[in-house]
Amino acid sequence: MINKYRWYEIVGIYIGIAIFLTFILAPFIEAFLVSLRPWREIVSIPYEVFTEGMSFDAYFSVWNHVPLLGHYIWNSFFIASSVTILTLIAVIPAAWAFGRFEFKGREVLLTAFLTITMIGPTVFILPLFKIFLKFGLLDTYWAVILPGATFLIPVGIWLLRSYMLTIPRELEEAAWVDGASRLYILRRVIMPIAMPGIAVVAIATFIGAYSQQFVIAFAFLWTPEMQPLPLGLFPYAQGSVARWNDVMAASLIGILPVLLIFPFVQRRMVAGLTAGAVKQ
Repeated sequence: MINKYRWYEIVGIYIGIAIFLTFILAPFIEAFLVSLRPWREIVSIPYEVFTEGMSFDAYFSVWNHVPLLGHYIWNSFFIASSVTILTLIAVIPAAWAFGRFEFKGREVLLTAFLTITMIGPTVFILPLFKIFLKFGLLDTYWAVILPGATFLIPVGIWLLRSYMLTIPRELEEAAWVDGASRLYILRRVIMPIAMPGIAVVAIATFIGAYSQQFVIAFAFLWTPEMQPLPLGLFPYAQGSVARWNDVMAASLIGILPVLLIFPFVQRRMVAGLTAGAVKQ
């Protein structure tokens, strides 16, 4: 049995958690405070954290100052959802294959997938631009969805593969003996059992796709009505007269879909991570 923590160990743990949360939450707290300040107070010198006239007016006026804000939020949600679906379609069978079957070059491919995640998407902007130009995909949703899925699939394979390894082989062998096909085994045997792991991959993919849309969209999307939130707000955050209170309010409004979804899927995500951590 693990011994109980001493009082100074508990204090140290809470101090470490407090420091960690401070670094993580400080930008969001400052963004919220900026959204409450009047514009003149934001650019005033010296800079003050709490100022006079703080209110929630920016959360109402931003819809007039950024007319396409609703389009931007919907585009971000649509792109992230499409990337998630496309990623799961590729990840589920690939993770099962890498976790169950022995074939030549398996370890090399897994290492290559991991290497891809270490390369930023900006490196591939020019090659992708030429490919999309040839196939007529520039200034379309596909120009953002396809690269987004490409860079998130390797991480999804690694996450789900570790969960697939915890599923007993006897279940697949019993179905195979009964005459089931590979596709039937994957669809009716593996996927229901692996649903907690699939949920983890889906949530991680959606959050990653929702938060990393600026670079690819900046290079390939030009129609304002099709741009995601980060790119749509970019013109309003330029110059010395940028309305930072409106920009911060719009940014916080834009992350509400993720904040509203996460509490409902948090338990399933934690269950999937812990279940995949121990091999049965």
